[in-house]
Amino acid sequence: QRMRHLPVDPKHGGAPVPFFVEWIDGEPEFRAMDGRKLVRCIKEKRCWVCGNPLGVHVTFPLGSMCVLTRTNAEPPSHYECALWSVKHCPFLSNPHMVRREDELVNNAKINAESAGLAIARNPGVIALWRTRSYEVFPDPEGKILITVGEPEAVEWWTQGRSATRAEVIESIESGLP
Repeated sequence: QRMRHLPVDPKHGGAPVPFFVEWIDGEPEFRAMDGRKLVRCIKEKRCWVCGNPLGVHVTFPLGSMCVLTRTNAEPPSHYECALWSVKHCPFLSNPHMVRREDELVNNAKINAESAGLAIARNPGVIALWRTRSYEVFPDPEGKILITVGEPEAVEWWTQGRSATRAEVIESIESGLP
C-alpha cells in the first residue's frame, strides 16, 4: 500500500521501483542507490523503500554480520516495506543470487565506495530488526553509518519465508572472517 505511488518498471514485470534506486539514462538501476536519497532519508526520517515519512517504529533489513555489529549503511524502512523487500527483492529473497557486476556496479567499487566495511556477499538470510531508535555516525572517511537501537522484534527471512535456525547459523558462520 505504501509503495503505490512509486514508479513501476515494465522491464521487470511492472515491479515498483524502490525510492532508493538510482536512475541512469531514464532507467532504474536496481543494483545502485541514489546518494541524494540516502541523505534525504536520514535528514527527513523517510522510508528507504517507499520514501514516505517514518513513524516511531522503524525496521532495518540486516544481513547476519550487520546484526552482530548492529551497524548498517542503509536507512530504516516501514515494517511493511521491509517485509515486501525480503519477499520480492531478488537479492534479499534468493540466497544464491549474486550481484551482476559490470563497470557501473561491482564488488571492488562497492568495497571502495561504501561506508564502513562492506561485505560484498549475499548473506542468505535477512533479519527484520524492528526498533524505535537508531543513531547516525560517520565512518573514518566521513561516510554515513547507522547503529541500530535495541530491538523490539527480530524476524529472520530467506526465500520469501521465515528462515530456520540452521539457516541463520549458517549465514553467521559463513560471514565470519
